[in-house]
Amino acid sequence: MIDRRSVVLGAFALGAASKAGAQSAPPATSQSDHLIWPDPRETIDLWPGRPPASPSELPVEVVKERSSNPAYNDRYVFGISRPRMAVFRPQNPNGCAVLIMPGGSYRWVVIDKEGYEMARWLSDRGVTAFVLFYRLPGEGWQSGPDTPLADAQRAMRLIRNHSGSYGTDPGQICALGFSAGGHLCASLMTRFAARVYQPVDEADALSARPDLTAPIYPVISMSAPTAHGDSRAHLIGVQASAKLERAYNPALNVPPDAPPTFLCHAEDDPSVPVANTLMLREGLLRAKVPVETHLYADGGHGFGLRLARGKSVEGWQEVFFAWGRKHKVL
Repeated sequence: MIDRRSVVLGAFALGAASKAGAQSAPPATSQSDHLIWPDPRETIDLWPGRPPASPSELPVEVVKERSSNPAYNDRYVFGISRPRMAVFRPQNPNGCAVLIMPGGSYRWVVIDKEGYEMARWLSDRGVTAFVLFYRLPGEGWQSGPDTPLADAQRAMRLIRNHSGSYGTDPGQICALGFSAGGHLCASLMTRFAARVYQPVDEADALSARPDLTAPIYPVISMSAPTAHGDSRAHLIGVQASAKLERAYNPALNVPPDAPPTFLCHAEDDPSVPVANTLMLREGLLRAKVPVETHLYADGGHGFGLRLARGKSVEGWQEVFFAWGRKHKVL
């Protein structure tokens, strides 16, 4: 368990250290009258000025709180027109970094359950964590289904470019994603070299390839019956062709230089069938990419950290962390 006092003190120390360099504020809402932990105060805007492929009228950011339980927050955000990363600096950095991509069916981006909670857990173990608030493909961006990937590539390059500022090693960066964020993580793993935006500065000369990837209960398939219908509809559209389904299925497009990958899924997942993870595993094995797979009898969907307690999937994050250490990245 994370010690609450150390996290709170660390967050305030972070705020004091980074106040001058903060850019766009992290997503916030007045609906949260029971904020359990201080929100991060350090952020990194991904793009100078308007993001690429912007519509004439930018979406308006909205944050909603789903939790009425005073013990935790469960917020989500949509209408993201200022894609950015929230930064969690550890008190004792070990040189490693993790880019976290929360889920939300490509309809919104989860803030707490698959973002901040995981970032605090990693930060408590010396890892510098970056929670990505990426643009959503159905909100008018001209780059369509490549919009989230453009943000993920840019985030990786910025983390690598500014590693000296964060005390991290540019060769020790893991990408971690959940659900639809797991699809984005798998897309980054397979399409890190795809040209999905025009370079804007020196950071874009760097590789967007993660050194490790970990799609957790990921959306992978874009075809019935294994596709997650909501994610598919928001990413490629309800009437998407078979060609488009194939193009946006990471399991069918694994390059031989994809990074080593950690997979984790609960077999009783009612929303995203475990077949998605098995499909990605098969694609990695075909390409001879190292992969470690952990399936659990129960855990449902969206367990993150908090909802894994008391189920067989509890402790999956420790297994993931040990795997990352074995690969000398975490």
